[in-house]
Amino acid sequence: MTTIPADPPRADLPPDPQTPPDAKPTSLRRVAAASSIGTTIEFYDFFIYGTAAALVFPTVFFPAADEVTGTIASFATFAVAFFARPVGAMLFGHFGDRIGRKRTLVWTLLIMGVATVAIGLLPGYETGVFGIAESGIGIAAPIALVVLRFLQGFAVGGEWAGATLLTAEYAPPGKRGLYAMFPQLGPAFAFFLSSLTFLIATLTLGETSSAFLDYGWRIPFILSFALVAVGLWVRLAVAETPVFQEAQRRKALESEAADGPALPFMDAFRYQWKEILIAGGALASLFSLFYMGTAFLTNYGTKSLDLSRTFVLSAGMIAAIVFGLSTAASAMRSDRVGRRRVILTSCIIAIPWALVLFPILEIGGGFAFVVGLIGTLLIFGIAYGPAGALLPELFEARYRYTGAGMGYNLAGIFGGAIPPLIAAPLIAGPGAIWVGVLLAGLSAISVVCTILIVETKDKAMRAEAERTEQEPELVG
Repeated sequence: MTTIPADPPRADLPPDPQTPPDAKPTSLRRVAAASSIGTTIEFYDFFIYGTAAALVFPTVFFPAADEVTGTIASFATFAVAFFARPVGAMLFGHFGDRIGRKRTLVWTLLIMGVATVAIGLLPGYETGVFGIAESGIGIAAPIALVVLRFLQGFAVGGEWAGATLLTAEYAPPGKRGLYAMFPQLGPAFAFFLSSLTFLIATLTLGETSSAFLDYGWRIPFILSFALVAVGLWVRLAVAETPVFQEAQRRKALESEAADGPALPFMDAFRYQWKEILIAGGALASLFSLFYMGTAFLTNYGTKSLDLSRTFVLSAGMIAAIVFGLSTAASAMRSDRVGRRRVILTSCIIAIPWALVLFPILEIGGGFAFVVGLIGTLLIFGIAYGPAGALLPELFEARYRYTGAGMGYNLAGIFGGAIPPLIAAPLIAGPGAIWVGVLLAGLSAISVVCTILIVETKDKAMRAEAERTEQEPELVG
């Protein structure tokens, strides 16, 4: 495979009529802060759901089910978000490619915040908010939970691509991996904060206290309101990316092709459907490791290994630090050796690791659990760092938001929704080793798909002219 050369410089374009002539340029530091804070808040909201699904939702929303069935039902609601994510990627990608990255990201943050706070105020199956027994709403509780979880996934589906584009399109040449690292650090910060808030609630209310089931788990959800307010304040201070402004100026000068569709997602599927599918397959391993590590292993540690909730949440905080460090190191490394090589390394290592993960966990004890959790998130971080630059580089500017979001969230279905659903019945039936076989199979698929991707680190991010059917594709 050869590296895609940088595109030749374009002629000067007229100034953007939507940008005031005296507008101050946004500093790269502010862009990095806006992207990382935004993804931290969105993924914090996303992860506290996963932690609650592992620790309390089987009891609060599915009390009539046995333990295995309740766990499966709880993770089924967790998986709903992954099927909602491509829908969000398509809709928000459309607006992100038409009206701008910044305004779209404000809406994703608002929707996520409202849905998360609503979950924290949702009455349970038998008990209401703060343990008021007479306000339980029965079957309406899990139904409402599914709807709100769908909204969370819907918002996250539009968040990731916009946040990575915000930094990738601002980044100076040769440092795109470094700057695209900042939104990629959001999930590590978020997992740490999610584990921390649940740990504080557990230590305050007691490990076995009914108060945690009544209202303690709600505190992290309701607190997200304050985080959303901070995120909005930071994002509203960031200007639109120069690449999008150039695309808008070009659109004012050049008429659309006669057969060109008005919807960006139709262009993305028409011209770069291979890139969407290949990206989804290449990142499937990444998602399977992450959501098994952040959500399923929390449940496995407390239920199957009989570890205390306090220990499991503390281990999650340690693993989040390792995950963040590996994400940062791999993102910067990809500026030197390329995105493809770093991601391929993670996928290859993930195959044997998946096969030994559950045998390690079944040794029992806290040390084995910490090794399994840290190892899983370490390998994930190696692939996750470069992904923030890779996906924006794969797609053309006029539908980059849509294409990057669709590829990323397709991987979320393959690797994030399916494994946690299948894992619980596998462990209850033929054995946990088959969960490892499933993860290894997904990683093998990712190896093949990553090999098919052509290196993109030297590709320019400027707004390209309208693409024709004869233009070369970015996958081999």
